[in-house]
Amino acid sequence: MGSILVTGAAGFIGAHLCRHLLARGERVVGIDNMNPYYDPALKAARLEALTGNAPPGAFRFQRLDLTDADGVAALVSGGDGIDRIVHLGAQAGVRWSLVEPFAYTGANVTGHLAVLEAARRAGGRIRHLVYASTSSVYGARTDGAFREEDRTDRPASLYAATKIAGEMMSRAYSDLYGLPATGLRFFTVYGPWGRPDMAYWLFTEAMLRGRPVRIFNEGRMTRDFTFVDDIVAGIAAVLDGPAGPVHRTYNIGNSRPERLLDFIDILEEHLGVRAVREYLPMQKGDVTATFADISAMERDFGWRPTTDLRTGLGHFVRWWRDHFG
Repeated sequence: MGSILVTGAAGFIGAHLCRHLLARGERVVGIDNMNPYYDPALKAARLEALTGNAPPGAFRFQRLDLTDADGVAALVSGGDGIDRIVHLGAQAGVRWSLVEPFAYTGANVTGHLAVLEAARRAGGRIRHLVYASTSSVYGARTDGAFREEDRTDRPASLYAATKIAGEMMSRAYSDLYGLPATGLRFFTVYGPWGRPDMAYWLFTEAMLRGRPVRIFNEGRMTRDFTFVDDIVAGIAAVLDGPAGPVHRTYNIGNSRPERLLDFIDILEEHLGVRAVREYLPMQKGDVTATFADISAMERDFGWRPTTDLRTGLGHFVRWWRDHFG
């Protein structure tokens, strides 16, 4: 049995996925550049938890930047026996793409291309490349469930534009070189070990410290919040499933959009704290609604999410209290 390369292994979803793969007996090679977009100590703690629980020899981590194309290619073609890739490494965050745009073209375009090239140059050894895309590719829409065949040519942010570019490059490599590649459009992932720039983390921190919760678009927003364990189960189902001879994309979300104000209400219940609510205008690059049609994932892989928002936020709050008091 070969190894699985997970890029972004010290990231939120990457660390959860590595833990899942190791628990089922896989050998995993993880890479991450440990950049300071948010506190690298959190990334180091995720890795420490991973290595502390992994069977001997089952997990190897290498610090590597995806823009180092030669380094990525050498790793994929090296002695680890990598035959599957889950490419999660990226520069995330819609609003930050307005501030540091070149970080996004570097990680999400050049870095994505480096992974595609490494897979192509591996001499047919890569059985499946599964990579992370995003619901942001659908742009600023409010007209019901987002379907994979819907238009994705009106991105609302540079972040979304770079992820669309990743999908297009992946399709080209599948057509040109027969690379079995599948893209997964994630919808607002949350849960333990999450990212400090995400709403659930920011809201929790502000509420417990008595600071105002900043609510954009006056709270008139809905999100298809998806618990991280459901996302990981979906990634694994796709990785294990048949890799199509052509490039495919799938939505992977909870398929149940929730009002942002209801989300805050649930957090208040779990935390036992009332939020001081500060209502603000819409931010550039944001969208008012996300809503995943997941019928294709259910049809092709038998996958459906199982965690409702109240349960998932409860898991996050318990983790927060365990780690931060």
